[in-house]
Amino acid sequence: MRRYRYLGVLIIVMASLFGISGTSPAWYDETHLAIAKAAGYYKWYNAAGADMAKLKAGRVERDNHYCNNERGTTVTPEMVLDQVDSYETVDEKGHLYGAIIASLRDYSARKKEGKYGEYHMAFCAHYVSDLSMPLHNTVYSDFNKQHHAEIDGIINDEVLEKVDRIKIYPIRIDSERDLAEQIARIANLSMNLGYRLEDEKRLLTREEAYIQVSHSASLLKAILSYAEGRCD
Repeated sequence: MRRYRYLGVLIIVMASLFGISGTSPAWYDETHLAIAKAAGYYKWYNAAGADMAKLKAGRVERDNHYCNNERGTTVTPEMVLDQVDSYETVDEKGHLYGAIIASLRDYSARKKEGKYGEYHMAFCAHYVSDLSMPLHNTVYSDFNKQHHAEIDGIINDEVLEKVDRIKIYPIRIDSERDLAEQIARIANLSMNLGYRLEDEKRLLTREEAYIQVSHSASLLKAILSYAEGRCD
């Protein structure tokens, strides 16, 4: 009986960390680090920190990592901006898109005050990486639950040795509105791919994974440039 009691406690603890109705971590550590490294973020080694924070912050941090979009949703810049005020709040649907902008605002505010802002940029880098994981943009369905972990780790065993496979393409950001438009663009690409995987009942391929992480790395590179200009 004691063994079963311990098993029950373990199930409750795991449910509180990952959420029965929520989602698992997007991409594993090495994939997050490789995205940040490919983007040229000099503190790339901090990019996995937001997932570590969930162990202590629980729901307040967890809901920043995904957005449960129903089929037929079109993510718009307005939707992205509407999520900003939800940063660090509990929201069953998630608010990944707003978290990117909110963490960047925190970074800029700290820098302008002459304070250390890099932890906020590391959170931003992590959220930008989550944006390209297809199942972090779809409803947490049975398919999502069953295949989430496999897709998280699809390139994790090799990506830090193959950072050159992450291709950077030009993105220009001159305003927060520009950033919201780019977030919406990548969110829609990721969401549509996620539902295609579900319809085809298959995993993400490695080639598809590298295309996805290239979206995140390209956006992060543009954000780093934009943030530097804002803080000058």
